[in-house]
Amino acid sequence: MAEALLKGLLRAGYGCERIAVSEPSAERRAELERLYGISATSENIKAAHFGQIIILAVKPAVIPAVCREIAGVASGKLIVSIAAGVGSAAILDALGGDARIVRVMPNTPALVGEGMSALSAAGSAADADLQAAVEIFATVGKTVIVKEELLDAVTGLSGSGPAYAFLMIEALSDGGVLAGLSRADARLLAAQTLLGSARMAIETGLHPGALKDMVTSPGGTTIHALQVLENAGVRGALIDAVAAAVARSRELGGSASPHPSPSGEGAADGRSGVKK
Repeated sequence: MAEALLKGLLRAGYGCERIAVSEPSAERRAELERLYGISATSENIKAAHFGQIIILAVKPAVIPAVCREIAGVASGKLIVSIAAGVGSAAILDALGGDARIVRVMPNTPALVGEGMSALSAAGSAADADLQAAVEIFATVGKTVIVKEELLDAVTGLSGSGPAYAFLMIEALSDGGVLAGLSRADARLLAAQTLLGSARMAIETGLHPGALKDMVTSPGGTTIHALQVLENAGVRGALIDAVAAAVARSRELGGSASPHPSPSGEGAADGRSGVKK
């Protein structure tokens, strides 16, 4: 996800001189510097010191340790966390005081510039801080602002959602292969169908049910297929899947260890002294 953001920022015109990254692997640091021309270090403190916006793109379990590590240089800076399930209270506690925090729940399609990110301001973050974070994540897809208590719901829907979509693409592809299509053709037909359908839902603004009805002719093939899906409980299964993911996100957020082992992983977005 950190690399997806890096690509998005550079693609949107943020100069490589405005970005510093913390990465524990020497090989990976060299690769990032070669590919993107950015500054890479093995020390979180150096990356955090670099600019005025710090993006915490690390595993949830190491967020407290990383925050305690950079607390001395993070004062007065905007802290943006993409760690699922780690609330702003835990981040504030680890930083040792008040801080401007924006929590974000992105998803993996950010890798191809089609991500969906939900953002929530916390701590002493102002509207300008939230807008700055929105501009960053808009470089990798669409954004929406929600209350922090709804981020677990976002995790269950769009955070885990790509896996649901990939499962559907795989199943539809198998159906095409069963009907005699080649694997490559079936996969392309399935993936493009979901992509096009999603764009129709977004760009037309019509209710999904209305769009479904546009495809469903009386006595035709589609209504027979939909009957099978309804009888199989596909609609209810998808609702239950989101609910299960939301419950697990809440569980993980409540059971995160307060003192995990330190980690060198991290990423910081350096924009110090740069005007738009």
